[in-house]
Amino acid sequence: MTDHMPDDVSPAGRDLRAYTDELRPLFPVVRNDAGEYVLLRHADVAAAALDDVRFSSAVSRHLQIPNGLDGEDHSRFRSVVDRYLTGDALEPFLPVFEGVAVRLVAALPRGKPLDAVGDIGAVFAVRAQCAWLGWPSELEPRLLNWMEANHAATRSGDYERTAEVAGEFDEIIRSVLAPRLSGTDAASDDVTARLCRETVDGRPLTEPELTSILRNWTGGDLGSMALCVGVVVAHLSREPDLAARMRTAPDAEMDAIIDEILRLDDPFVSNRRVTTCPVRVGGTDIPAGARVKLHWTSANRDEAVFGRGDFDPKHHAAANLVYGIGRHVCPGRLLATWQLRIALRALLASVHRIEFAQDMEPEREVSPVGGFRRVWIVLH
Repeated sequence: MTDHMPDDVSPAGRDLRAYTDELRPLFPVVRNDAGEYVLLRHADVAAAALDDVRFSSAVSRHLQIPNGLDGEDHSRFRSVVDRYLTGDALEPFLPVFEGVAVRLVAALPRGKPLDAVGDIGAVFAVRAQCAWLGWPSELEPRLLNWMEANHAATRSGDYERTAEVAGEFDEIIRSVLAPRLSGTDAASDDVTARLCRETVDGRPLTEPELTSILRNWTGGDLGSMALCVGVVVAHLSREPDLAARMRTAPDAEMDAIIDEILRLDDPFVSNRRVTTCPVRVGGTDIPAGARVKLHWTSANRDEAVFGRGDFDPKHHAAANLVYGIGRHVCPGRLLATWQLRIALRALLASVHRIEFAQDMEPEREVSPVGGFRRVWIVLH
């Protein structure tokens, strides 16, 4: 281990962008107060993400499909998951997502403060995901309350509280699985029902496996979508010329702009790995069996790759790690990209100007959550 590597670093209560911006030029790797080795530089994060032999994703004692699996196990389950997230599979839902976005934006107040994260991002995420999965709209209040509780639990660092909130979400999932698995809703042909009929190695998926997949599709994506909307809307509130450009931009250009905004302020903070053998990263010797964090937020702001705060969607796209890289790249990248574009198009088409609410500063999230907790805006 390098003698100068910071040990027992605590990010608690900090804005992770600012904190890792301080650390990264000095240290490729730090060790946090949980004993995890944190990779901060783009080259090291990308290399570890691509090396799924030495950096295993089997880091949790809980079943996590597919992102917590390695090798052939990952490939078998990933092939099931990916079938639901291709362009052909998602395209029929685009008009549904557009309808959700247009109705939501039409109901937002004009000239009065509202929260881009809670009032726009979270509500759109819940309604769009429920429409995609075939979940009842009556779940909306329960899911919104869960999202708030989940972020609070994550922020607290209290593992018992986090486990309790996770259990509450599994109960929500079981409530939608029950009628489909029992046969009382045999006529249903929504995405959740079709998933219940999938097989792996010639056998049906078990209830814990189904729950894990749906938790991955919803538990992570709902909060992430809300945070992404908050980050993008905050950026556009500061950059009205960019908002005007996005109103007429083709889809590909708009997607690239959104990805670049998220690169600069990445709400997908990190993923964990565990080393299967001794490795050396950034001059630091890491033993076998060590917990490692791939810090996407830091890697996506690495000056050696992206310059200092440069905004360049076209040239930065190839190195952008917002959705990860390698075999464990986010399966829902296309879904998230399309949903974000649809939500923001609806918002920009219906308002002339987005401004920060007077005397109501945006509230940043703090470790281990990224993005903003609240973004108070006024629509004109």
